[in-house]
Amino acid sequence: MAYWLMKSEPGSYSWDDLVRDGKTDWDGVRNNAARLHLRAMKPGDLAFFYHSMADKALVGIMRIVGPVQPDGADGSWVKVPVEPVRPLARPVTLAAIKAAPKLAKMELIRQSRLSVAPVREVEWEKILRMAEA
Repeated sequence: MAYWLMKSEPGSYSWDDLVRDGKTDWDGVRNNAARLHLRAMKPGDLAFFYHSMADKALVGIMRIVGPVQPDGADGSWVKVPVEPVRPLARPVTLAAIKAAPKLAKMELIRQSRLSVAPVREVEWEKILRMAEA
């Protein structure tokens, strides 16, 4: 299993929207690096849901529930189906992530504009501990 981080502006599509919908296709990603990450996703992988812009915080955990599919007529972009697993006990802010030395190499910090990024297992576990603290 792999771990990921997927960003959305809560004004466009929020964690509450995903919970309400029960499932959605993570689509509309138009960045080459993010597209490569989407293509690498497998059913069963887990992803943090990150509210970008105003909140700047990890708020929940999603599961990839199906294979990568074309997003658009030409098939060069892709989407993946996701479902909510659970909200984090408390949001983990970008400021808290930046303050944690063990998270200094996280893609969220290194490539802050990337909307879909891998999360290393050690980073995943550290963030879960931060959410539970």
